[in-house]
Amino acid sequence: MSDLAKLVDDLSSLTILEAAELSKILEEKWHVSAAAPIGITASVSDSAPATTVEEKNEFDVILSTAGTKKINVIKEIRAITGLGLKDAKDLVEGAPQLIKDAVSREEAQKIKNKLEETGAVIEIK
Repeated sequence: MSDLAKLVDDLSSLTILEAAELSKILEEKWHVSAAAPIGITASVSDSAPATTVEEKNEFDVILSTAGTKKINVIKEIRAITGLGLKDAKDLVEGAPQLIKDAVSREEAQKIKNKLEETGAVIEIK
């Protein structure tokens, strides 16, 4: 229990920038988002500086399901990722799986369109 108390003390001593960096590292490591769910708003006091919201410019392409034409999906995954046959097959059979991460909106949409033509279900996050 003392380890948890020390962890709380260490986290409490972080600066805002360090906390933001920690949040980003954990999001990448655990493939989660720290964004608040829709409908929840944060209140900002008058003393807090105004921050600008940056538009997201990196997206992850995720294979949700392969559909009925798995062979065609495997072929397209190989073309997109450069994976070998076994790795592409394992990725498709292990859906949901990350196909590409940190790609532009245009590239993510292009990948989604190609894979959906083969019958796969794709998410862009």
